[in-house]
Amino acid sequence: MRDHHEGQRVSRRTVFAGLSAIGLTGLLAACGDSTPVTTTTGETVTPEATTSADLTDLFAGANTCTLTPSATQGPYYFDADKIRADIREDRAGSRLRLAVKVQDSETCAPLPNAVVEIWHCDADGLYSGAESQSTGSGGPPPGGGPPEGAPPRGRPGGTAQGGEGAADMTPTDDKRYLRGAQVTNADGIVEFTTVWPGWYRGRTVHIHAMVHVDNERVLTTQLMFDEALNSAVFAGTPYSARTGRDTFNDGDSIFEEQMLLKVTEEDDGHLGVIVFSADSDRDGA
Repeated sequence: MRDHHEGQRVSRRTVFAGLSAIGLTGLLAACGDSTPVTTTTGETVTPEATTSADLTDLFAGANTCTLTPSATQGPYYFDADKIRADIREDRAGSRLRLAVKVQDSETCAPLPNAVVEIWHCDADGLYSGAESQSTGSGGPPPGGGPPEGAPPRGRPGGTAQGGEGAADMTPTDDKRYLRGAQVTNADGIVEFTTVWPGWYRGRTVHIHAMVHVDNERVLTTQLMFDEALNSAVFAGTPYSARTGRDTFNDGDSIFEEQMLLKVTEEDDGHLGVIVFSADSDRDGA
C-alpha cells in the first residue's frame, strides 16, 4: 500500500479512538478492501488490496512462521502522528523501499488492518524529535532512560514480545523525519519509502518497528542488514563522511538472524522485505 494517506497528520492513538478525519472504521476499511473512502478533507482514498507481484516471491523466503523476536523500543520512540508511506522528508541517503508482511504467529494467516510503525536514525545517527538527545554518538539520552542496547526490563536477552520496559519519550523538537505508520492491506502488507539508516556508537545499523492490533502493541522489534550491504552503502555519500563505526551485527547486544531483512537492488536503491510473525492474541505462542 503506497501513499494512500500520505501527508495526513493523524495520531495513531486518535485513529484507534475513532476520532480521526476518516475514523477508525473508514481507515481500516480503506486498507482492507478496494472500496474508496472520502475523508473530511475531500480526499478520495482507494487502497491496494493485493500484494504486488515483485514482492510475492521475495516474501516466500523472507522468514518463517516463527514468533518474531522482540526487542526494546529504545529511548527515542513516541507516537509521531504520521500515517504515510514516504518518511524521508529532507533526509539525504540511499533510497530504501521497505515492505513488511504481518502474519499471525500461530496460524500463519496474514493480519490485515494492523498498524505498523517504523522509526530510525538518519545518516548522521540522529533521531527526529530527539536530535539534542541522540546527537549521533549513541548511549543513553541525557537525564536518564535506558541505553539503546539495553534489553527490556524483567525479560532476559531483550526478546520480550511487545518490548515491555521502555517508556515512550516526549519529543523535544518538531522534526518527524524517518518516522511513520501504515495500515496493513488484505495481504497483511505495508510498504514504506525511506533511506538506509546511519549508525551511532554502541549499536549496529537498524530500524525500529512496532505492530499494533486492536489498539494493543503486539510486537516491538528491530530490522537489520547484512554487513556487506552496510559497507557498500556507507562507501557512498552522505555516509562516507562519517568514520569510526564501532559496532557490527556480530557485536550487537540485540541482533538476531531473524531480524535480517532480505534485500535486493532496485532502481536507484534497494528493496528490503521481511515477515513479522506477531502474537496477535498475546498468549505467548
